[in-house]
Order: sequence, then structure tokens, then C-alpha cells
Amino acid sequence: MNEKMSKNALNRKAFVAGFFFVLVQILVRGISFLTTPIYTRLVSTSQYGEIRIYESWLLIAVPVMSLCLYRSVLKAYFEFEGHFDEYVSATHFLSTLSTLIMFSCITIFCRKWFMDFTGMNTLMYIYLLLFVLGCTGLYFFQNKELQLHRYQKSTLVTSITMLSATGLSILLLYIGNKTDHKDDLVILRVIGFYTPQIIGGAVVIMLMWRAGRNLINKKYWIYALKYSIPLIPEVLSIQIMNQADKIMIQKMVSDHFAGIFALGTTISFIIFILEDAVWNAWRPWLFEKIDRDEIKDIEKPWLNVALIFSFLSWGLVAVAPEAIRILGGKKYADAVWLVAPMVTGTLFRFFSYGFSAVLSFQNKTQYVAAGTVGVMFVNVGLNWVCIKCFGYQAAAYTTAASYLLLLIVQGILEKHVTGKTIISIPKMVIVSLITFGINVLSMFLYKLDWYIRYAVILAVAAVAFVTLMPMMKQLLKQLKKKPKKEEK
Repeated sequence: MNEKMSKNALNRKAFVAGFFFVLVQILVRGISFLTTPIYTRLVSTSQYGEIRIYESWLLIAVPVMSLCLYRSVLKAYFEFEGHFDEYVSATHFLSTLSTLIMFSCITIFCRKWFMDFTGMNTLMYIYLLLFVLGCTGLYFFQNKELQLHRYQKSTLVTSITMLSATGLSILLLYIGNKTDHKDDLVILRVIGFYTPQIIGGAVVIMLMWRAGRNLINKKYWIYALKYSIPLIPEVLSIQIMNQADKIMIQKMVSDHFAGIFALGTTISFIIFILEDAVWNAWRPWLFEKIDRDEIKDIEKPWLNVALIFSFLSWGLVAVAPEAIRILGGKKYADAVWLVAPMVTGTLFRFFSYGFSAVLSFQNKTQYVAAGTVGVMFVNVGLNWVCIKCFGYQAAAYTTAASYLLLLIVQGILEKHVTGKTIISIPKMVIVSLITFGINVLSMFLYKLDWYIRYAVILAVAAVAFVTLMPMMKQLLKQLKKKPKKEEK
């Protein structure tokens, strides 16, 4: 039977592209993570908190100012195949216009208030605009290359920009310390870390515009806006849930405790790197499966992925004392009690992605947004109450609980709106609750001698290896099947 791509050819092509995508994400972001001990020793706890809070504001600004149009690229491939380059260039140009208009409005009407509220100075404010433009360009480019199952250019661009950003920022911080400019370290880090990303974004923007040669197209613009605008509340809500705890701790407690909390989130960033890379590599394959109505092929490998990541999360919790000591030293020691809920909350967020897939593919993104916005308000409310009553550490638990609620809400909405459930809600909830319980209880291991704790880790790792290896082999086998010859 003639098909545009055989089922096994799709699996193999997706596996190759996905493998390299995951690999480069792990390597590049891993380098960023491994340099955290350098950052925490070059700046004070309060300055580290300021750096991470500024990063939080940038991550909130990107989806809002760009209208989240980059999210439409993966789905548009199926709608405008044969005109994909034109779609990408036109839609990206629209996002650029949106960013410039929003920034101009803020500058004209409320710049002083905005800068005071976010704690930005003039240079940080200008870098906000430049970063949103550059980051949006990189998002468009990565989604385009990923959907086409190409990895070479995306790998090269991501590697160069992130390695340059990491190296330049460390160099400037070192020079700042040696030349007695310690009060300017936050600014030096902003310049060093974001300038290479801005330049990298500008380069890929030119490549996309040249490939598409179509900057204004009403048809593409309308499609992108209809798909993406309902997603803005969802993406913004996710970012607020990711960043609100740090911002609220800064406002309600201090920069010092915001810095400690931020280092705790850095530990959870380890598993987020893997989750994000796997999801971005998995999503094109997932959309192809949904497009072909082969959703029965999805649940089993996804559950295998969930179990594997559950074990990885436990491993991070078990070695948290050493991780905190390496990343931040004694001044960040209290962050160890944040790792279990933070890592597990990150896991719940990853699990929730699988429940919104059908809704997103069927362009019912308004339902995804509605569920996420509702949970976001719950999260902010819980943060406000619990930080006041129990201290800054409570924010780690409220965020984890909110992500579990998000998982359940997205699963219910998917079933109610589409009539389809690609993954069992009860199974995922059971996996989630068991993982949370084990991770939190494992904090008692911190009170034992280190050699007893590591004996437990080795024993659990041995059992997990025997249990999970067949799952991993089955997962790789499904994605790596060799293509069959297509009939002519």
C-alpha cells in the first residue's frame, strides 16, 4: 500500500532525529547545569536569586509577547505540507510584529512601573526585548527542524549558542570579581549569557525568512492566531506555576531565600532536561500516530517512560545532599529539603503533557488553556497562604500538588471534549502518588550515615535495572524498527 511514509519508516526517522535532539539537549543543558557550582561561587546568594528571578520574567515574557505562535508550527506541518517554509517565515514575522508592538506599548505607557515591579534596570529592560526576539526565532527554528525529523542544523545552532552563552557569562563574572566590580555581577551575567542567544536567534531568523520568502500571508496568520492565542493562557500559566514560587518568595521573604529556593529548582532541572528533551523528540511521532488514528500504540510506551522517569526522580532525591553541596556549598544546605517535592512536581508536569496531546492536535487548545489557567490560580493561592503560614519551603509542596491537579484536569478534559483517552488516567495517578510518597519518605535517608544511604541506592538501582531494562528495550525497539519496502 502506498503511503507518504511507511509506519516503520516514520518510526526509524523519528528515532534518529529524536535521538540526536535528546542527546544535544542533554549535553548542552547539562553543561549549563554543571556550571552552576561556578555561578554560585562567583556571586552571592542574593545575586543568584536576582539572576534566577530575571530569568523567570524572561520566560514569562516570551509566550506573551510572541503570542505563542511557535507552538503552531508542529501542527501546521500537517495542514500546509508543501508550503511549510512559507508558513514558518510568515508566522514568525507576525510574532516579531507582536513583540515589537507590545514592547512599544509598555515603554510608552508603563515602563517605570514595569521596571520597578520586575526589578529591572534599563539594560535588563532592553535585553528583555532582544531576548524575546531571539528566543522566539530559536523556538520556531527548532520546532520546524524537529517536525521535519532533521537534527544537524538545530543541533549545531543550539550547541554554539548555549556553549557560548555559558562560557562568556562565566568569563565576565570572573573578570568582574577580579576587577572589583562585584556590585555589577548580575548585569555582567545578563550580558554574557543572553547576548550569544540573541545573536543565534538573529541568524536563524534570517535563514527562515530566506527559506520561506513570505512574510505576510493572511491565511497563515489567521490559522496561527486561531491555534496559538488560546494557548497563551496555558503556556503563561505553566510559566507562572514554574516561576511564581521564586518571585513570591522574593517579594514575601527575601532575595536570600529566593536564591536558596532557586538552587533547589536547579536540582529538579536535571530531570526537566531529560523530560523536555524526550517530550520534544516524542511529540512529532505522537502527532503522526494521532493523525493516523493509531492511538492504541501510544499508552504502553508512555507508561514505560513514566516508570523510568519515576525511578530517575527517586535517584535525584537520594543523592540530593551531595548534589546541593557540589552545586552551592554550605550556604545553600537548606535547599536539600526542597528537592523531593520539586523533582516530583516536575515529573507530574511531564506526565500532564500526554493528556493534552489529542486536544492540541484537534485544535481544541482553548480547553487545554482553561484547565491550566484554573490550576495556576489554585497554585498562586496556595503559595500565598502556605508561604505565610509555613515558610518558603511550603511553596515546593504546593507546586507539586498543583501539577498533580493539572494532570488530572487535563486527562478529564481530554476524555470529555474528544471522547478519546490515549493514556489511562487512573494508571497515571497511581504512578504519580506512589512516586510522590516514596520520594518524600526517602528524605529520611538523609539522617543516616552516607554509606548506608548509598547501600540503599545501589540495592534499589540493581532492582530497577532488572525491572526497567526490558521496558527500555521494548520502547527502543518500537521506535527503531527498520522500514519495510513500500509497495509501488
